[in-house]
Amino acid sequence: MEVSLHSRVGQHSNVIEWFATGEDATWRWIAMEYAQGGDLFDKIEADYGVPEDVAHAYFHQLVAGVSFMHSKGVAHRDLKPENILLDEKGNLKLADFGMATLYSYQGQKKLSATMCGSPPYIAPEVLRCARADRRTGESGKYQADLVDIWSCGVILFVLLVGNTPWDEPTEGSWEFQEYVRKNGRSSDELWEKIPPEVLSLLRGMMNVDAPKRFSFAQIRQHPWFTRSNPLLTAEGSISDPIQLATQMLDNLRIDLTQNPTPSQRQAADAMDVDAAGASDDVGLRISSTQPEAPISDPLFDWERPNTRSLGTFAVSSTQPVSRHDAAAHRPDAYDTLADEPTMSQFSQKPGIPLSLTQRARQFRDIVPSYSLTRFFSHVPPEHLVQMLAGALHQLNVALPPAQPDLYADHIATLKVKTVDGRRQGLHGDIMVEKYRLPDGSELLEVRFVKIKGDPLEWRRFFKAVALLCKDGIYSNDA
Repeated sequence: MEVSLHSRVGQHSNVIEWFATGEDATWRWIAMEYAQGGDLFDKIEADYGVPEDVAHAYFHQLVAGVSFMHSKGVAHRDLKPENILLDEKGNLKLADFGMATLYSYQGQKKLSATMCGSPPYIAPEVLRCARADRRTGESGKYQADLVDIWSCGVILFVLLVGNTPWDEPTEGSWEFQEYVRKNGRSSDELWEKIPPEVLSLLRGMMNVDAPKRFSFAQIRQHPWFTRSNPLLTAEGSISDPIQLATQMLDNLRIDLTQNPTPSQRQAADAMDVDAAGASDDVGLRISSTQPEAPISDPLFDWERPNTRSLGTFAVSSTQPVSRHDAAAHRPDAYDTLADEPTMSQFSQKPGIPLSLTQRARQFRDIVPSYSLTRFFSHVPPEHLVQMLAGALHQLNVALPPAQPDLYADHIATLKVKTVDGRRQGLHGDIMVEKYRLPDGSELLEVRFVKIKGDPLEWRRFFKAVALLCKDGIYSNDA
């Protein structure tokens, strides 16, 4: 079904292109366009978001991509940060058609009954559909295209503030219930960060009465959507990739002089993963793009060697990382660490290094394809590993047995298997490796490699660990 629908959509500048598919006795494979810019939401600061022009540019491209899909009769039904990638110029690309559906064909429309999506981004009628089926035995229905419009509204909210408006649109969320009760108003401080001009657009897209929800025609006529934007061309592509990258990187900041704040939610105990699965709350059991792996899944088995982490390069759950691409943009290529993008997020000086922007020729020269959830350290390896273990303990993340050394420069791998502040699965590795500077000296590089979970939640988790380990982080200000 994924192959059929993805190939049906065809070519669009804001949709990952499908090339071919095939299978043998073991595998079915799909060849698709490679998004050289990596994951968009890996480059967005949790709890802060991006500048308004950047949010507007990406929302513009999101609407273009989704509305094109709808023109082909296909609804995505799983729009969320994990499924939004970037090309080499920083343009948005929609990916992952695993939950897509053909809702319109030859003038005929059909309703959907499948519960799918991610709780913070899912439309309320999808949850009502599921509850009707569970409690009454009746089959609930919803319009798949209107579900996508709701999700686009939540994504715009996240771009602007770095957080979702609620954990899930259910009776258990006071934020959502207040939003419903006050007809699209909220006393939550997150809404105060939204530019006033955007509020009516968000309320129109996230209208709980689905038939009254904004159409794409209404979205395109909204004054905020039609505002001028120096980052966009008349055709809707990124006009100045260097300026876009500079604004995005400049917004990534971790103030090491501060203590962890309440907004940087502590991850729940790993044992809660099982507890969440047993909950009666439908919202806690919604499957993500692929079915949730059970707690004993060998991929995350603490007793097995971590074969996914072999080598130096991060593995993304959505977007593969080319060894050539990663190697060409790792800090080994710089004379010093001063111009390494990872370092800028820990600098207390405003702006990013001028030398970095002067030398940049393309988007990824400033914002690399690899994730910036990493830092360098000058402390001894044993002490650093103890600091990381202590931080995980404070965040109530269970510590697995130590992984064996897999290669010469590898110090340790700490496996993370927990749930985030919204009680969704958060899985990944914290890898500690030797890093050699051009002058022959050594530092340690600590990489947080997400395997599964919301990239904003993963960055929030990374920030919490970084603040707890701030005495071990090497920065240019030191």
